[in-house]
Amino acid sequence: MALAALTITGCGADTSSDAGAKAKGTTAATSATTYPFTLKNCGTDVSYKAAPQKVVTLNQAAAEILMDTGGGDRIAVAGYEIEKMPPPVAAQYEKIPVLSAPGTEIKHEKLLEAQPDFVYGSFASMFTKEQSGERKQLHDLGVPTYLTEFDCTYHETVANADFTMLFEEYRRLGKIMGVPEAGEKLAAQQKAVVDRAVATVEKREKPLKVMWFYSTYEGTPWAAGPGGLPQHISKLVGVENIFADAKTKWAEVSWDEVAARNPDVIILADLTRGEPNDTAKEKIELLKKDPLTSKLAAVKGDKFITIPGSHMDPSFGSVSAVPALVDGLNKLG
Repeated sequence: MALAALTITGCGADTSSDAGAKAKGTTAATSATTYPFTLKNCGTDVSYKAAPQKVVTLNQAAAEILMDTGGGDRIAVAGYEIEKMPPPVAAQYEKIPVLSAPGTEIKHEKLLEAQPDFVYGSFASMFTKEQSGERKQLHDLGVPTYLTEFDCTYHETVANADFTMLFEEYRRLGKIMGVPEAGEKLAAQQKAVVDRAVATVEKREKPLKVMWFYSTYEGTPWAAGPGGLPQHISKLVGVENIFADAKTKWAEVSWDEVAARNPDVIILADLTRGEPNDTAKEKIELLKKDPLTSKLAAVKGDKFITIPGSHMDPSFGSVSAVPALVDGLNKLG
């Protein structure tokens, strides 16, 4: 599908002032931003009166996306830092003050002290009274927000969650920041990465069964379910997610269920938060020591593929999960 034809998946209608341009076969990202304009974001109409100059990003993924869509120089403060930034944006990110301790959210009072004119976040759980403040609270104060359409409601599955939705987010952020061409450029670049990787998938007579093993909590494993990018990527590369029938996009499962569904390959989230069994190495050690999982053919045969945990959630790095997974699967044979 041509980029110009991509539309918002799972998002509300765009009620911006350049809707007429779309009717003529173009997108908002092909012309300069005209303010004010309104976007329907996660069911809420949000008005943007001018290009933001003092932005608060609630989490690292949001900061990286903003930096890669031309708005990094206007991030005043950031929050929820969980890992090192990749080299292309690391130097810029290091100059941004982080308002919260590692792995924690910015609190509402701290956020207001920064006097932002725009707040952007990747998780609904951050836009709460207990954390950074509800979106309505901020809107009532004249501070527009944007919440990724992948997580309008915490933890619930998202219909048609895919890269089209992520690329549209880049376009929307570029438009909000007044640099629509940057969002369009990034969308095109990342679409090409996905297309190239999918083209190298080695065909198999029968799809491999995979488990996207994200983390553990008090000994219970969490795995990717439906309605998230891991499920979309599974379909793209022709593998079967063993927990595609779960009720949430990140599902609390059990080792008995894992053993019963017997994955051919286990995709490990490599996390650096410091929680138990976060790293890929720790996950492998856990799987090999457990009396039940140690007997699985995937574990005995070291059928593991490691992907940065942050790439499993919608982020700038998410498209990198596709070539990493394809390369890993091809090497496993």
